[in-house]
Parts: sequence; structure tokens; C-alpha cells
Amino acid sequence: MRTLGSGGPVVSDLGLGCMGMSQFYGAWDDAESERVILRALELGVTLLDTADMYGPYENERLIGRIVRERRDEVVIASKFGNVKNGAGDVVGVNGRPEYVRTSCEGSLRRLGVDTIDLYYQHRVDRSTPVEETWGALAELVREGKVRHLGICEASAETVRRAHAVHPVAAVQTEYSLISRDPERGLLAALRELGVGFVAYSPLGRGLLTGRFSTPDALGADDFRRTLPRFRGEALAHNAAVVERIAEVARGRGVTPAQLALAWALSRGPDVVPIPGTKTVARLEENLAALQVALSPEELALLDEVAPPGWAEGERYPDMSKVDV
Repeated sequence: MRTLGSGGPVVSDLGLGCMGMSQFYGAWDDAESERVILRALELGVTLLDTADMYGPYENERLIGRIVRERRDEVVIASKFGNVKNGAGDVVGVNGRPEYVRTSCEGSLRRLGVDTIDLYYQHRVDRSTPVEETWGALAELVREGKVRHLGICEASAETVRRAHAVHPVAAVQTEYSLISRDPERGLLAALRELGVGFVAYSPLGRGLLTGRFSTPDALGADDFRRTLPRFRGEALAHNAAVVERIAEVARGRGVTPAQLALAWALSRGPDVVPIPGTKTVARLEENLAALQVALSPEELALLDEVAPPGWAEGERYPDMSKVDV
């Protein structure tokens, strides 16, 4: 178990990212998703990560239905702020106080809970001072609708401003062997403030598994086809480096995914990776990474094979939406 922040929730070493169960990574199956979540709980996973935009809305409903009889076993994390239109496209970011309250009430209703354990501002709204957004979030905590607060893809400066209004329990940002941006000051600032870190996409959106070396490996409706790292020469370069990472994994007798997760877990006891999956087999493979302790020599080898900044291509097509 790991604690998120100096006063945040205690969660399992690995959480479960549930986004792909309702959108983005091709087809999904609610029945299989239920099996994945129940198996995760059986194996000791306590942190389930969702957001109102996943589906949209359907992912929260799915989780609420599955854990209804096991509410005391889980820490539910959800998010607000990414606004979608009727077609399911993100059309903006909203951090206005009135939107914060409306979003929270909607998530509580869909999840079927009285309190959200960890509620994130999903993206920073550059048109609304973060102090105003967090003032509204603090009110939700006082009212008992939310236990802990977090923020996603936020710079150290923004986190400090939010933390001055109400303690930030966790910052969630993409972090993996392929995406090490948080090491450029953010992690140090969080440790100074006593804020936990949740690493989403710790498998590089699947790149680090070694299963996606060409665009043809992705379904026609898989949103990764739009990501710069999964296109053209960038993908060819990235796949070649991943193959070198896979060689290290083979030498250790583990899968590339297990090696990547063991690396993420080694970053510190305040780092909680939340790999997502849609199958029980992959879930069990991921959780086996908890038994893999990397030596200083192995970590140094990974730094040599995949040094910070090795990846070609941005994380998103439009990085202006990320507050870094």
C-alpha cells in the first residue's frame, strides 16, 4: 500500500485505469470489464480511476454498478473539466466554480456514491484562475461530497497555487520509461509540498509492451492513431528503442510490461502507477510486476538504453492543452 500525499488516501501500489473500458482504445466489452475489475479487487487493487469524460459518462456508471456492493473496498478517483459535445469530442476545458459543482453532482449520481474519494481537476482551465476552481472544490470537501482533491497535467507552479487554497493529495500526469517529463522539476516540487503522484499510461499507452510496432497493430477507431508517437518515422524509432527495452526484460525473465511497471514503481513510494487494461490476462500480467525489484545496475542499464527524452513525437497532437 502507498499513501497519496501527506494526508491523502492509502491505496494499493498499483491502481487500475478504467478509461479504455469505455472509450479510446478500440472495442470494449462491459462483461469483460466487470471481470477485470472484480479480479483486480480480488488481487488487492483498491484504486479505480475514472472520469466523467470517459464514454462520456458511461465509465462512471460501469464502475458504480460493479462496486456497489463492495464500496468499502475501493478508493474511487474521478475527474471533471474536459467538456465534450454530443458526438463525444472534447470541445473545451471548464474550471468555473458553478461547473465544478454541477460536475461533481453528476459524478456522484452516476457512481451511486455519497462521496468521491479522490476528485481531480482533469485539465487546467487557463481562462479561470485555479484559485477559483479550488475554492469551489474546497467547498465540496467541507460538504462531504469529496474526500481528497487532485489535479492532472499541471505544472509545479499551478500545483503550488492550488495547494495554497486546499491541500492537493495527488497530481496525475503521464509518466513512464517513454514519458519522463515529471522528472524535470514536478516530482521534486510535489515531494517538497507532500503531494502524491499518480502515473497514468505507465506503459506508454501500450508502446512499452512491444505489441505496437506499426500503425496496422491498432484498430481503425483506436485514438492512438492520432498520437504523434504512434505515427510514421516516430513510431519506427520508438519501436526500435522499445525492442532494446524488451531485450532487458527477456534477460530478467519478465515481460516488457512488467519491466516498465517495475521501473515506474521504483521511482518512489509516493508514485502510484495506474495501468489500464481490458482483459483479466493483462491485469494479472501487470500485477505480477509487484514481485519484480530492479537492482541499481538494472536501473542504470535502462537509463542507458532509454535515456530521458529518447521518444520521438509529442504525447498529444496539441500539447497546448497541457499545463507544463
